[in-house]
Amino acid sequence: MPVEFLGIAATNDGSETTARSGAAFDREYTLRLGRAHEDHGWDRVLFAYGSGSPDPAPAAAYLASRLDRLQILLAHRPNVSYPTFAAKTFATLDQISGGRLTVHFITGGNDHEQRREGDTLTKDERYARTREYIGIVKRIWTTHEPFDHEGEHYRFQDFVSDVFPVQQPRPDVSFGGSSPAAFAAGGAEADIYCLWGEPLARTAEQIEAVKAAARAAGRTEVPRIQVAFRPIIAPTEELAWEKAHRTVGAIRQRKEQGLVRHRRGSDPENTGSQRLIAIAEAGERYDRALWTPTAAATGGAGNSNALVGTPETVAQALLDYYDLGVDILSARGYDLLGDAIDFGRHVIPIVREEVAKRDAEREARRGAERDAERAAAQAADQAAGRDTARDTGQATGRGTGPDTGQATAPAALTAVRG
Repeated sequence: MPVEFLGIAATNDGSETTARSGAAFDREYTLRLGRAHEDHGWDRVLFAYGSGSPDPAPAAAYLASRLDRLQILLAHRPNVSYPTFAAKTFATLDQISGGRLTVHFITGGNDHEQRREGDTLTKDERYARTREYIGIVKRIWTTHEPFDHEGEHYRFQDFVSDVFPVQQPRPDVSFGGSSPAAFAAGGAEADIYCLWGEPLARTAEQIEAVKAAARAAGRTEVPRIQVAFRPIIAPTEELAWEKAHRTVGAIRQRKEQGLVRHRRGSDPENTGSQRLIAIAEAGERYDRALWTPTAAATGGAGNSNALVGTPETVAQALLDYYDLGVDILSARGYDLLGDAIDFGRHVIPIVREEVAKRDAEREARRGAERDAERAAAQAADQAAGRDTARDTGQATGRGTGPDTGQATAPAALTAVRG
């Protein structure tokens, strides 16, 4: 299966290690970062959502109108707009981008962050609302006749949109989370299911949970899987690990200085962050290159587990996840622009080449298996044909072969004598 790479479409140059150098929305930097992704082999970029951050939808429209190939993953929280309005916004953005939009629906894992914009629902209520919201958006995208909706969270009458997506029947829906409620909602509605980077064994467990939820919802096709990491690469292993420790030091320093905005309270509310912290507490290094101190330093804040090593090491680590069934690899460095270029130059080509080899080998094996099956079927048909001919010859006294000669010889002699 093909592999895709997702980067970040930040609107400024700030990160967990570095203060931004300008405004929250830096138009030139947004375009420069997007172009770096397009020019260095990335498939799409994520426009993330935060309560006080620049609105990602117009920022995505700005970037899409200036780039030709890079696809857009737009994060959206259902609490900020009615689904009828959002569906039109998404369809318009798909038109602007020429069919390059995917929408990532965020339920919200932190009550305080949700309340910043007036959302007072509980977590389970939010998941129920998100599921209803996605269903409405999908219907608006694909329905050309007015319809009414009477649901638990939304009610409207006689709505039909006059703008539809370029992609048919609709753009893909992306979803994430690690709780049972998230698996149930995403398993039912998502085309792409997003996970944060965890050790291979735990990732495999989550993939199975997504598949089980999709089957429980009556789906025959399961969502594609995306997994996110923070790569830290350098020309040698030693330099990569030195860079990793400098990175964690910078994260801790900014946090101690109160320069990083974080949630109230000491413990995260969402299951994904709780899992990251538990993994970090159990150990620093897992599998080929997974490193957890970056997640521990941020309190499990979002995509925060790192992959550390040379480009070859990190590429092989990503291929380990590909072998689990992950076909969208999300990566974001700490120097957003420089790391996007380095990752695109040095890691993406290795992964794509190895995936192409594996796909070719897999197809060759399938071809050999198909050839063997055809040969076996032909042999079986030929054997059945011989058995049929022999049985027919024995029953009628005619046919070919030794038995036929013995059966027909007397009749031939009689004819000569007559």
